[in-house]
Amino acid sequence: MTIQTAVIPFPLGCLRATVDDGVVRAATFALTPQPAQRDDFGVFDLVAAYFDGEVDALDALPVEPAGTEFQRAVWAQLRLIPAGTTLSYGELARRVGNPNASRAVGMANASNPITLIVPCHRVVCTGGSIGGYYYGTDVKRWLLTHEARDQLGYSIGTVGVMASPTRAKISSSV
Repeated sequence: MTIQTAVIPFPLGCLRATVDDGVVRAATFALTPQPAQRDDFGVFDLVAAYFDGEVDALDALPVEPAGTEFQRAVWAQLRLIPAGTTLSYGELARRVGNPNASRAVGMANASNPITLIVPCHRVVCTGGSIGGYYYGTDVKRWLLTHEARDQLGYSIGTVGVMASPTRAKISSSV
């Protein structure tokens, strides 16, 4: 068993991922800059690609979050929400087979141990208001804007925003 930590800087801080033999078990944001740290399994590279505008890069990462059966069902559904789109808590509850479980879905979403890679930030309130986020609504808004810009052919990356009709990416400084 090989456990490593990948630390990937982005404009608001960094993402720290715990990787166990190539499987992401945990990921959290640190909203203060930290030195980049690569892993041997490619997690750093795929998350950096996400921050450079390849917002679907995270789909390739294997994850195994620890949680209850219901939580794992919610988290599995989160991974099916395409980058650049959002889903309401009510619709997510319907997708896990319990349309009356919006609050339970919200609690499972809030306890997601693999932030960003299991994209809990893509869940919003019915009616479209952004709702809450453990790391603050500014981070949630940044992530949603980052993903939406990619859909429009723009890339935020780790350096700044660049118009890109061909979806050319800004290379990371790490």
